[in-house]
Amino acid sequence: MPNLKKFIILLMMSIGMLHAQDEVAKVVYDLTTKDLANFELKVLKGIVANKAHYEGSLRELDVVVVIHGGAYRFFTKDPMHSKFKDDKALMETHKTLAKRIASMVKTYDVTFLMCGAAMPKHELKAKDVYSFVKIIPNSTIGLIDKQNEGYAYIPIKD
Repeated sequence: MPNLKKFIILLMMSIGMLHAQDEVAKVVYDLTTKDLANFELKVLKGIVANKAHYEGSLRELDVVVVIHGGAYRFFTKDPMHSKFKDDKALMETHKTLAKRIASMVKTYDVTFLMCGAAMPKHELKAKDVYSFVKIIPNSTIGLIDKQNEGYAYIPIKD
């Protein structure tokens, strides 16, 4: 009988550990930076590294990025005809950057949510941003909703 108890305890512990590994890790990035190097490091490279880490642990990482502040510029289809046209670094890398951001959606299943409240301030309409970006009422609502769904909060600012 003592062996049966040990077996049952080990079985329950194993099931518990398997269940813990199956849980999805979730993160919401609060993206406000206008700095291209910061955006590349923390979003384009950082998310890929974080995804690889979790995949190496046989876990999934669900990533959502809430866009507002200075970050609108990175999601503008045609920055040359926008208020961001004077951002030299953006103009030099725009085409490559667009491909890299799109690959975040296709390859890494990243969800991008854009604050709709400040789009007029940045002279943007829905047609001016990439089609894979979902426009939400405002960034605060997006961040509140995701944090209430259990997403860890990571700010990316200047």
